[in-house]
Amino acid sequence: MSGISDREKAFENKFAHDQDLKFKAEARRNKLLGLWAAGLLGKADAEAYAKEVVASDFEEAGHEDVFRKIKGDLDAAGVSVTDEVIRAKMIELLDEAASQVQKG
Repeated sequence: MSGISDREKAFENKFAHDQDLKFKAEARRNKLLGLWAAGLLGKADAEAYAKEVVASDFEEAGHEDVFRKIKGDLDAAGVSVTDEVIRAKMIELLDEAASQVQKG
């Protein structure tokens, strides 16, 4: 029985580790996305805006809250960026963020 329990514990630990990495990668992606959008918006304090984008991810589960934040801010500023471009940037930056998180 001890072998099964050890194996079960190892799976639980791996799952927890994977979830932690996923959370960190998504938070990093949101920061990178915020920095990208800050450049388009001409924000003087890009870091502060990136923090706003990261915080927007806690409104609801999933990525739509972050998308709405970016899209709404770009639209309000009159910056024309399609939904497809924003979503593609989110995917691109998630890959980059995951790589950064894995490297430490």
